[in-house]
Amino acid sequence: MLTLLAIAAALMSPALSNFIHGRSLDAEAIRLLSLTRAAQSRAVSEGMPVLLWLDAEHGEYGVEEEAKSDATDAKAQQFEMNESVSLSVANTTADTTQLRHLPAIRFMPDDSIDESSPDTIRLSDPTGATLLLVQTRNRNGYEIQRDNK
Repeated sequence: MLTLLAIAAALMSPALSNFIHGRSLDAEAIRLLSLTRAAQSRAVSEGMPVLLWLDAEHGEYGVEEEAKSDATDAKAQQFEMNESVSLSVANTTADTTQLRHLPAIRFMPDDSIDESSPDTIRLSDPTGATLLLVQTRNRNGYEIQRDNK
């Protein structure tokens, strides 16, 4: 009986591992999407541009008001990504919005997204699964899409 249980556990281990990694990827994409909506709402309610910055190298992202002076944002937030999920920002150029030399999405007080904000954010896990946060067609928000490559 124990031998049968050990064999079943050995066979299910890779599938369970893939399931857990997939859940981490989904959860991270949902958290990042929720943060885009919160940042956009904050920009509208406070009447100031709000930046969602993305640090792929350190696996972090966060939100803060675009300061016109050296004042710090008391409502700034910073998040660490799940260690099994990696982040990359597609199509960055010299014109891409930045905060402290990091690519950023700029949400404007008129409920729009600045044209120099990244169009696509790629999240992937060690299994090769990838989710994309892409700007909607009307360029007023982001949505999650599966990468069909």
